[in-house]
Amino acid sequence: MLSDQDTSASWKPGRREQLVDLLKQTTTVWDIVIIGGGITGAGILRECGRRGLKALLLEKHDFSYGSSSKSSKMVHGGLRYLASGQLSLTRDSVRERQRLMTEAEGLVDPLRFVMPHYRGQFPPGFLFERVLDVYDLMAGARQHHRYPARDAVYLAPGIREERLASLSQFTDAVTDDSRLVLRVLHEAHMSGVQSLNYCAVKHVLKSRPSEAGQTRVSGVVAQDMISNQELEIPAKVVINATGAWADELRVAQGEAARMRPLRGSHLVIPGWRFPVGYSVSFFHPHDKRPVFIFPWEGVTVIGTTDLDHHQDMRDDASISQAEVNYLLGGIQHQFPALGLNEDDVISSWSGVRPVVSSGALNPSEEKREHSVWDEKGLITVAGGKLTTFRLIALDVLKHAAKYLENENLGVKGNHSNDESRIFSRVNRGEVLNHLPNGQAGRLVGRFGLAANEIATCEPDQLQPVQGTPACMAELRWSLDNEMVMHLDDLMLRRSRLGLLLPNAGASVLDEVGHLCRSKLGWSESHWADEVRRYEDIYRRHFSLPGAPVDSTEVNDPAGRRQEIPA
Repeated sequence: MLSDQDTSASWKPGRREQLVDLLKQTTTVWDIVIIGGGITGAGILRECGRRGLKALLLEKHDFSYGSSSKSSKMVHGGLRYLASGQLSLTRDSVRERQRLMTEAEGLVDPLRFVMPHYRGQFPPGFLFERVLDVYDLMAGARQHHRYPARDAVYLAPGIREERLASLSQFTDAVTDDSRLVLRVLHEAHMSGVQSLNYCAVKHVLKSRPSEAGQTRVSGVVAQDMISNQELEIPAKVVINATGAWADELRVAQGEAARMRPLRGSHLVIPGWRFPVGYSVSFFHPHDKRPVFIFPWEGVTVIGTTDLDHHQDMRDDASISQAEVNYLLGGIQHQFPALGLNEDDVISSWSGVRPVVSSGALNPSEEKREHSVWDEKGLITVAGGKLTTFRLIALDVLKHAAKYLENENLGVKGNHSNDESRIFSRVNRGEVLNHLPNGQAGRLVGRFGLAANEIATCEPDQLQPVQGTPACMAELRWSLDNEMVMHLDDLMLRRSRLGLLLPNAGASVLDEVGHLCRSKLGWSESHWADEVRRYEDIYRRHFSLPGAPVDSTEVNDPAGRRQEIPA
């Protein structure tokens, strides 16, 4: 194992190489190896660390690369579950939402929703209000209100008013999902567990047959994608937390496929072009599915679709032209005066939901609860919600316990009643108190104990990048502490500048390039290769279908200068 001095809360420069060498040179038997660096894997690693387990997380790409950086950003209690009578699932989700808003304020924050009710359309306002009564009862506070149609001009300016009867306002929460994953991983590291990105598990190891002729999983064989070294890693338990990709490893072991990957796509619009103070949820005129818009990181997001994902699972998901038309068509119907079209779109993202198939004909009718399967020591977890990642982790560890020599995993009583904190309390230092309260809260929420360190940067590095709440000090710290291997790691996940700024953030690439060359030691040719790689990824997966990306332009997709009107 690495020394105590090395088990810090961050991935310092050289730490990755040190861990790869350790895995190559030793035959340490890990208690648990977790495959998958999304929110589920991160949550499991955090709970392993709290219980003193020797645990290692391996991610084939970058941390939060898959679904956990491309969700709808909602930390919600699940009104749809309540409406279908799943009271216990809704109650658990509401409680976890409240916990996250308390422990990770500045990262998981309240977001008010508005739903319009139209005459002759389901659900009528009075019925929806009764559902919200139960929802708020679970949260322990009344957080909803009903407004007359005339108040639409304040709550959702520009919304279609024909046959509008009333509006309901209620509260859930919003987050930056990728930063949530990284915050959980940092918390896990403080307990001495380890994680490694760009390390692909090729197959599992099997033990020798027992007297009964049975074998079970006893570790993994992985390949470090950076050094191209093969690593044989023994473990008592292997947890497959790869979400929508869970069947890849399972089917290789002879198991039947269970997953039904579903794609949800989103469009990003400049905040000044489509200003919203609340999230507005409405039913799409084409298929009556709920669609929503919401303010996020200075932009407005339109989402989401819900359809079977038939694209190559080995590649990143991409929005289709049909999805673009669907989302814009919904907005054009609901907000006709805005005149939004493709020229207004800054970027897009598409995530693949890890849904366990039940055979439902309609993708939206598939259940979203998580499932856990133990297949001879390979424990697979799939499905579930971002909001309940802690409860999912506890359930997985209950299944793992029998392989860990009956250890109680450091928990007294029932795991579901475990109320230990996920995130450490952060005492704001004097330097944070000198920042605007919103920025200080943002740094604390996203970076936890490192917030005070980030706040010591030069004042110009703490100035928000135009049109976003992010600052270059955040990127500097990530380059020093978050195992950034590629430019897209930094622009699309450690920060969101590639999504929030026109043309993949071309206006800040010169400054970002200087930071990468300085912090990571990249040569000019290495930087040029990374820019090409990043622009190709952005063009194929984070823009509109067929959209070009020109790093020499700083105009928005319509050719206008990106200005925020006074």
